[in-house]
Amino acid sequence: MTYTVREELKPAGLNGISDDQINDHWNLYKGYITQSNALKEQLETMRENGQGGTPEYMDRRRRFGFEFCGMTLHEFYFGNLKAGVNLDENGAFAKAVSESFGSLDKWKEDFAAAGKSRSIGWAICYVDPMTGDLNNHFIQLHEEGNIAGFNPVLVMDVWEHAYMVDHKAGGRPDYINAFLSNVNWDVVEKRLADAKAQGSAKRF
Repeated sequence: MTYTVREELKPAGLNGISDDQINDHWNLYKGYITQSNALKEQLETMRENGQGGTPEYMDRRRRFGFEFCGMTLHEFYFGNLKAGVNLDENGAFAKAVSESFGSLDKWKEDFAAAGKSRSIGWAICYVDPMTGDLNNHFIQLHEEGNIAGFNPVLVMDVWEHAYMVDHKAGGRPDYINAFLSNVNWDVVEKRLADAKAQGSAKRF
Protein backbone atom coordinates (compact mmCIF):
# COMPACT_ATOMS: atom_id res chain seq x y z
CA MET A 1 0.00 0.00 0.00
CA THR A 2 0.94 3.65 -0.37
CA TYR A 3 0.68 5.96 2.62
CA THR A 4 -1.08 9.29 2.17
CA VAL A 5 -1.22 12.58 4.04
CA ARG A 6 -4.09 12.49 6.54
CA GLU A 7 -5.44 15.98 5.95
CA GLU A 8 -8.30 15.41 8.39
CA LEU A 9 -5.79 15.35 11.25
CA LYS A 10 -4.39 18.83 10.63
CA PRO A 11 -5.34 21.13 13.53
CA ALA A 12 -6.00 24.86 13.30
CA GLY A 13 -7.00 27.68 15.59
CA LEU A 14 -5.08 26.35 18.58
CA ASN A 15 -4.25 28.35 21.71
CA GLY A 16 -0.57 29.29 21.86
CA ILE A 17 0.37 27.15 18.84
CA SER A 18 -0.08 29.23 15.71
CA ASP A 19 -1.29 28.06 12.33
CA ASP A 20 2.13 29.10 10.98
CA GLN A 21 3.76 26.72 13.45
CA ILE A 22 1.40 23.90 12.46
CA ASN A 23 1.96 24.53 8.74
CA ASP A 24 5.73 24.42 9.18
CA HIS A 25 5.51 21.23 11.22
CA TRP A 26 2.99 19.69 8.81
CA ASN A 27 5.52 19.93 5.97
CA LEU A 28 7.91 17.76 7.98
CA TYR A 29 5.14 15.19 8.50
CA LYS A 30 4.53 15.14 4.74
CA GLY A 31 8.24 14.47 4.26
CA TYR A 32 8.06 11.41 6.49
CA ILE A 33 5.27 10.03 4.31
CA THR A 34 7.23 10.67 1.12
CA GLN A 35 10.32 8.98 2.53
CA SER A 36 8.35 6.04 3.99
CA ASN A 37 6.76 5.32 0.61
CA ALA A 38 10.06 5.69 -1.25
CA LEU A 39 11.94 3.42 1.15
CA LYS A 40 9.15 0.83 1.16
CA GLU A 41 9.34 0.65 -2.64
CA GLN A 42 13.13 0.57 -2.60
CA LEU A 43 13.21 -2.29 -0.09
CA GLU A 44 10.71 -4.30 -2.13
CA THR A 45 12.82 -3.82 -5.26
CA MET A 46 16.00 -4.83 -3.48
CA ARG A 47 14.38 -8.02 -2.16
CA GLU A 48 13.15 -8.90 -5.64
CA ASN A 49 16.71 -8.43 -6.93
CA GLY A 50 18.19 -10.73 -4.31
CA GLN A 51 19.73 -7.89 -2.29
CA GLY A 52 17.83 -8.58 0.95
CA GLY A 53 20.98 -9.61 2.82
CA THR A 54 23.25 -6.79 1.69
CA PRO A 55 24.62 -4.02 3.91
CA GLU A 56 22.83 -1.50 1.69
CA TYR A 57 19.49 -3.21 2.32
CA MET A 58 20.10 -3.28 6.07
CA ASP A 59 20.93 0.42 6.06
CA ARG A 60 17.73 1.21 4.14
CA ARG A 61 15.68 -0.93 6.52
CA ARG A 62 17.02 0.99 9.52
CA ARG A 63 16.19 4.26 7.81
CA PHE A 64 12.70 2.98 7.00
CA GLY A 65 12.06 2.46 10.71
CA PHE A 66 12.98 6.08 11.45
CA GLU A 67 10.85 7.55 8.67
CA PHE A 68 7.91 5.20 9.26
CA CYS A 69 7.76 5.87 13.01
CA GLY A 70 8.13 9.58 12.29
CA MET A 71 5.04 9.33 10.11
CA THR A 72 2.94 7.38 12.60
CA LEU A 73 3.90 9.39 15.69
CA HIS A 74 3.04 12.62 13.90
CA GLU A 75 -0.37 11.20 13.04
CA PHE A 76 -0.95 10.43 16.72
CA TYR A 77 0.35 13.91 17.61
CA PHE A 78 -1.71 15.98 15.19
CA GLY A 79 -4.73 13.78 15.85
CA ASN A 80 -4.72 14.60 19.57
CA LEU A 81 -4.69 18.39 19.10
CA LYS A 82 -7.86 20.50 19.09
CA ALA A 83 -8.79 23.69 20.89
CA GLY A 84 -11.74 23.88 23.23
CA VAL A 85 -12.15 20.22 24.23
CA ASN A 86 -12.51 19.92 27.99
CA LEU A 87 -11.25 16.95 29.95
CA ASP A 88 -14.01 15.01 31.68
CA GLU A 89 -12.60 14.66 35.18
CA ASN A 90 -15.03 11.79 35.77
CA GLY A 91 -14.13 10.08 32.52
CA ALA A 92 -12.14 6.90 31.96
CA PHE A 93 -8.82 8.65 31.25
CA ALA A 94 -8.90 10.82 34.38
CA LYS A 95 -9.83 7.82 36.50
CA ALA A 96 -7.09 5.67 34.94
CA VAL A 97 -4.29 8.20 35.47
CA SER A 98 -5.51 8.88 38.99
CA GLU A 99 -5.19 5.17 39.73
CA SER A 100 -1.70 5.07 38.20
CA PHE A 101 -0.33 8.38 39.54
CA GLY A 102 -2.46 9.24 42.55
CA SER A 103 -4.28 12.15 40.90
CA LEU A 104 -4.87 13.81 37.56
CA ASP A 105 -2.64 16.73 38.55
CA LYS A 106 0.23 14.40 39.46
CA TRP A 107 -0.08 12.67 36.09
CA LYS A 108 -0.07 16.00 34.26
CA GLU A 109 2.99 17.17 36.21
CA ASP A 110 4.83 13.95 35.33
CA PHE A 111 3.83 14.13 31.65
CA ALA A 112 5.06 17.74 31.42
CA ALA A 113 8.31 16.75 33.14
CA ALA A 114 8.83 13.98 30.59
CA GLY A 115 8.43 16.56 27.84
CA LYS A 116 11.07 18.79 29.46
CA SER A 117 13.76 16.07 29.29
CA ARG A 118 16.96 17.60 27.97
CA SER A 119 16.91 15.88 24.63
CA ILE A 120 15.05 15.88 21.36
CA GLY A 121 12.16 13.47 21.30
CA TRP A 122 8.60 12.74 22.39
CA ALA A 123 6.58 12.52 25.59
CA ILE A 124 4.06 9.71 25.28
CA CYS A 125 1.41 8.47 27.68
CA TYR A 126 0.90 4.77 26.98
CA VAL A 127 -1.71 2.34 28.18
CA ASP A 128 -0.91 -1.30 28.80
CA PRO A 129 -3.93 -2.88 27.05
CA MET A 130 -3.65 -6.00 29.20
CA THR A 131 -3.79 -4.25 32.59
CA GLY A 132 -5.20 -0.78 31.86
CA ASP A 133 -2.19 0.83 33.57
CA LEU A 134 -1.09 4.19 32.15
CA ASN A 135 2.50 5.41 32.24
CA ASN A 136 4.52 8.26 30.74
CA HIS A 137 7.70 7.76 28.74
CA PHE A 138 10.26 9.95 27.02
CA ILE A 139 11.14 8.59 23.59
CA GLN A 140 14.24 10.04 21.95
CA LEU A 141 14.38 8.87 18.34
CA HIS A 142 11.12 7.96 16.62
CA GLU A 143 11.90 4.27 16.35
CA GLU A 144 13.72 3.72 19.65
CA GLY A 145 12.16 3.25 23.07
CA ASN A 146 8.52 2.71 22.18
CA ILE A 147 7.05 0.12 24.52
CA ALA A 148 6.24 -3.16 22.76
CA GLY A 149 2.55 -4.00 22.96
CA PHE A 150 1.56 -0.72 24.62
CA ASN A 151 -0.75 1.77 22.90
CA PRO A 152 -0.16 5.55 22.80
CA VAL A 153 -3.12 7.52 24.11
CA LEU A 154 -1.46 10.96 24.19
CA VAL A 155 1.57 11.95 22.11
CA MET A 156 3.51 15.22 22.42
CA ASP A 157 6.30 16.11 20.02
CA VAL A 158 9.12 18.00 21.75
CA TRP A 159 11.59 18.16 18.90
CA GLU A 160 12.45 21.83 18.34
CA HIS A 161 10.56 21.86 15.05
CA ALA A 162 7.31 21.47 17.03
CA TYR A 163 7.62 24.87 18.71
CA MET A 164 10.43 27.06 17.35
CA VAL A 165 8.24 29.15 15.04
CA ASP A 166 6.26 30.35 18.07
CA HIS A 167 8.49 29.86 21.09
CA LYS A 168 12.12 29.84 19.85
CA ALA A 169 14.77 27.38 21.02
CA GLY A 170 14.32 28.01 24.73
CA GLY A 171 10.54 28.04 24.74
CA ARG A 172 9.78 24.38 25.31
CA PRO A 173 8.07 24.93 28.73
CA ASP A 174 5.71 27.51 27.22
CA TYR A 175 5.00 25.17 24.31
CA ILE A 176 4.20 22.29 26.69
CA ASN A 177 1.72 24.49 28.53
CA ALA A 178 0.15 25.42 25.20
CA PHE A 179 0.03 21.79 24.10
CA LEU A 180 -1.75 20.72 27.28
CA SER A 181 -4.36 23.45 26.74
CA ASN A 182 -5.13 22.05 23.27
CA VAL A 183 -5.48 18.33 23.90
CA ASN A 184 -8.39 16.68 22.10
CA TRP A 185 -9.52 14.73 25.15
CA ASP A 186 -12.28 13.04 23.14
CA VAL A 187 -9.60 11.39 21.01
CA VAL A 188 -7.61 10.42 24.11
CA GLU A 189 -10.70 8.78 25.62
CA LYS A 190 -11.34 6.90 22.35
CA ARG A 191 -7.76 5.62 22.18
CA LEU A 192 -7.98 4.43 25.76
CA ALA A 193 -11.27 2.64 25.11
CA ASP A 194 -9.82 0.97 21.99
CA ALA A 195 -6.78 -0.24 23.91
CA LYS A 196 -8.80 -1.55 26.84
CA ALA A 197 -10.90 -3.53 24.38
CA GLN A 198 -7.56 -5.17 23.46
CA GLY A 199 -7.80 -3.64 20.05
CA SER A 200 -5.50 -1.01 18.65
CA ALA A 201 -5.36 2.68 19.50
CA LYS A 202 -6.13 4.06 16.05
CA ARG A 203 -4.19 7.01 14.66
CA PHE A 204 -7.11 8.03 12.42
